[in-house]
Amino acid sequence: MEDIYNDLIMEHSMNSPYKKELEKYTMCEVGHNPNCGDEIELKIKLSEDKSVIEDMAFTGHGCAISQASTSIMIETLIGKTVEEAKEIISTYIGMIKREITSEEELKKLEEAIAFKDISHMPARVKCALLAWHTLEEMLNNNDSE
Repeated sequence: MEDIYNDLIMEHSMNSPYKKELEKYTMCEVGHNPNCGDEIELKIKLSEDKSVIEDMAFTGHGCAISQASTSIMIETLIGKTVEEAKEIISTYIGMIKREITSEEELKKLEEAIAFKDISHMPARVKCALLAWHTLEEMLNNNDSE
């Protein structure tokens, strides 16, 4: 199973279909990890009523973990409501912090569960969380508008 997850992470880091410019978008946010220099620009297109994530894309640079995590996050969240996305983001962050371990709870992460053991690699935790924290901040700022 670990090999499948490693292959998935490598595939998303090297060949992400979501690493591109998004011409029409609702919000844009830059995420930066000063510890290692990883930086992403995340763009999201919401439905007209701002309740559903219609499209997302990213540009930027970073290690395989940050790039793959961003790609898999996008794949997981496109088509979800903003509320569903917030719940999935919260679950993912909880998994990385080892606060959520229930397999039933983690199922909603779909392929993002591939990062489950990243918590055992402290130097990589911020890389795996970069996009998720960036999107969380973006969606929370959207709520306050």
